[in-house]
Amino acid sequence: MTEHNLVSIETQSEYSVTTGRRETRIFVKMYVDAVHSGLLADIGDENWRTLCVIAAFMDERGECYPTQELIAHRLGVSLQTAAARIKSLLAYRWRGRPLVHATKGREDGSQRFDNTRYTVLPVSQLAIFSGEAEAMSSGADTGRSVYGSP
Repeated sequence: MTEHNLVSIETQSEYSVTTGRRETRIFVKMYVDAVHSGLLADIGDENWRTLCVIAAFMDERGECYPTQELIAHRLGVSLQTAAARIKSLLAYRWRGRPLVHATKGREDGSQRFDNTRYTVLPVSQLAIFSGEAEAMSSGADTGRSVYGSP
């Protein structure tokens, strides 16, 4: 049996006939399967909130470029606390696999670093736009508990 999405990212685009402007809103949706699969209990409050904040900046490839300062602001925490939370999320494993990967690149060959690129991986079950979340099998199919182990 295949699990359904645990979390998805949905966009809604609206056009105002009075202003002539288009607005796109992004929603992070949690399905009850995130609870029943054990993800919500396993990931913990701080990692969950950090994942949701980073996911709010995702593009269709799961990539996002928020600064640590912006992440700290959106979480309502200090820069030092945000850095610790990001580090914790990057180390977190759901069923033995990371949810988020970070890459730091240099600006056009200079010594200065660009913003860190965070990639929300398909195992996280976060799907956005036309992107696809990775299919996850249930514990019955894998011989593991549906609650998994980190």
